[in-house]
Amino acid sequence: MKFDITLYLVKDSTCCPTQEAFLGIVEEGLKGGITLVQLREKNIGGREYLEKALRIKELTDRYQVPLIIDDRVDVALACGAAGVHVGAEDLPVREARKLLGPDRIVGATAKTVEAARKAYEDGADYLGVGAIYPTTTKVKTVLTSVSTLDAICRSVPIPAIAIGGLNRDNMDILQGTPIAGISVVSAIMKSSDPCSAAAALKEKVLALRKECGIHG
Repeated sequence: MKFDITLYLVKDSTCCPTQEAFLGIVEEGLKGGITLVQLREKNIGGREYLEKALRIKELTDRYQVPLIIDDRVDVALACGAAGVHVGAEDLPVREARKLLGPDRIVGATAKTVEAARKAYEDGADYLGVGAIYPTTTKVKTVLTSVSTLDAICRSVPIPAIAIGGLNRDNMDILQGTPIAGISVVSAIMKSSDPCSAAAALKEKVLALRKECGIHG
């Protein structure tokens, strides 16, 4: 499956008082240029996760943006999502690929060159690398240096994105690193103008990629 990983929104509903508010923010971000969306819900059961995934997929389908489900292959299959993202403590990449088949997206988190190469060999389509900065999300984060990010990008033929605490004002640290894109949460979900925030982030990522000789 072809996909554009330039601006990857990772989101859960904990930052919003209602599901409608949550969906409204996401839609504004999609209008601004989000190219891939991941639903990440760590503390709910499968039934509720699926219900949320179906609502989000209705929205992402309207904007022709792929939906990725964090960790839960069963939920991804049940809602017809484009794929899954798995971390170090989740289902192994190789098993996720077996369950999803060749036509869906499998993303993986990688914090070392060795982990990146293994994820690629096991069938990952893209890598998330970080955290570059501390984050405010309710997940465990270990900081990753930009030099490690750069080495990972150059070690595998699949796209890698920078994750963790990134926003338009601190992204210059990524200059010269051949990233395919960035993943954000707060920079869009906590913005007073998610549409403009997404547009500015995407513009900045494309400029960084152009400086590094990456086009398209």
